Amino acid sequence: MTITRIETSQRMSRIVKHNGVAYLCGQTSDASTVAKQTRDILVKVEDLLRKAGSDKTRILKCEIWLADMADFAEMNAVWDAWVPEGHAPARACGESKLARSILKVEMIVTAACD
Repeated sequence: MTITRIETSQRMSRIVKHNGVAYLCGQTSDASTVAKQTRDILVKVEDLLRKAGSDKTRILKCEIWLADMADFAEMNAVWDAWVPEGHAPARACGESKLARSILKVEMIVTAACD
């Protein structure tokens, strides 16, 4: 069983594929608002999914970390508009101190792929 690593550095791979599943590294954005960060992240997710041979209709699971759960509704407004009807993945959302103070949202996606 082959493991394929895409856009790999010493620290991490942006995508790891194994057994028809693509695991994306956490995606963040430096934009000024939760809504803008969420939109930027989802653009990055779509690009990585394409590189993995997948798309947003094949997302199996998304873990979302917010720096402040008070931003839950703002993030969800963008998320809900982005997820295709009938293709909502399993999802978890929690509050966490993120790697840098400017970060408000981080998403970790797992998707079926070719």
